Amino acid sequence: MTTRRALLAAPLLPLATPAFAQARFPSRSIRFLIPWPPGGSLDAMHRAMFEVFQKDTGQAVVVENMAGARGTRAATFLIQQARPDGYTLAHHHLSILRHPFLTRQPTWDPVADFTPVMQLTGFVFGTVVRADSPFRDWRQMMDFAKANPGRLTYSTSGIATSNHLAKEDILAREGTRMEHIPMRGAQEGVTALLGRQIDMVSDAQSWRPHVESGEFRLLATWTPTRLRFAPDAPTLRDLGYGMSVTSPYGIAGPKGMEPEVVAFLHAAFRKAMGDESVQRVMRQWEMPDEYLGPEAYLSFIRERVDYERDMVRRLNLSID
Repeated sequence: MTTRRALLAAPLLPLATPAFAQARFPSRSIRFLIPWPPGGSLDAMHRAMFEVFQKDTGQAVVVENMAGARGTRAATFLIQQARPDGYTLAHHHLSILRHPFLTRQPTWDPVADFTPVMQLTGFVFGTVVRADSPFRDWRQMMDFAKANPGRLTYSTSGIATSNHLAKEDILAREGTRMEHIPMRGAQEGVTALLGRQIDMVSDAQSWRPHVESGEFRLLATWTPTRLRFAPDAPTLRDLGYGMSVTSPYGIAGPKGMEPEVVAFLHAAFRKAMGDESVQRVMRQWEMPDEYLGPEAYLSFIRERVDYERDMVRRLNLSID
């Protein structure tokens, strides 16, 4: 995997503009679908990248947030309505690879029905409680859960999302259960926790400002290493689970996109990702480096699909 240092050190050549039928690409703005509510690190990084893209190409990338349906609305749009001309792209994540195995209804082929452009980064997941929660640390919370199965509630950004599967895996290892409260996005879980409607959030870092302000307590981070802003919060590896969860994500379009257009978009977005304005966002939110080019991203997707299929079967998950 290319490191962030290598990404920044690589020469950034002028972008070659592909021409088709006398029209240069891009000749108009690009629509970009994000299947989550606005706000947080994901939104901030995408928007910072697209500002650089507009400066370099003269064309805007217009973001449209399409929350709901476990983060699959953008994928559905790519499959059913988008033309493979490079003017409609979407945030692409692991739930899209997992979705076909959760239902008997026809959906999509997670490998053949999309065109991967590049993988970018991943989520910073963690489990937080209110600062006035009786749970001072992860072990205290888990001991209570084991003594009181089903009593505690936790939110994620949807049924069968990566963090939901990971949390259920952890609970299965501990021999207990909690009530899962699915939300349309991580921010909704934060709002519910602020309103005392749930006991904890196990989701991406929309909770971070509330940890920094002292309103929430971070019981565990799911990143490979501890976070700089909260060095006392243990990782899942520190807690003995031998796992980390970043759920890497990227950019994709509908199937059938021209290779020249994919190459142009990849080069433009790769250059934007290396821009200091984007790197500043990634450092601020401590976002992991998960960069992959189009071919490597496709290889990752092929391999990951097998894992997602096996995990759905092992946990006996279904949305039907």
